[in-house]
Amino acid sequence: MKTNIDYDILIQGCRTGDREYIDEIVELLVETISIDRETVMISGAEYPYQFVKNKLLKVNYSHIQYVLECLHDTTTKVRNVKAYLLTCLFNAPSTIGNYYRAEVNHDMYGGGWSNG
Repeated sequence: MKTNIDYDILIQGCRTGDREYIDEIVELLVETISIDRETVMISGAEYPYQFVKNKLLKVNYSHIQYVLECLHDTTTKVRNVKAYLLTCLFNAPSTIGNYYRAEVNHDMYGGGWSNG
């Protein structure tokens, strides 16, 4: 799993204190894909284990950075951190493009950026 996410590079470029978060993410990914079962509960829905495993195996360096960024920006109280983090990781490959598009649109057109 560490190879999938370019762990060594991720650790070198991370913010102070993020190494612990990254290690927890790796542990959660390994735990989730290693324990074979019928289904995995994510965000209140049951998904087939193999589907979840395949999706989590697609998580890479960019997805981890994206999840860390989202975690840094979250101000909502998270009651079940493990479930929340698993949901973020599961959704990361599907949502990363739209997230960054929205960020660019906000910066360019929403008052965060000025061209002169």
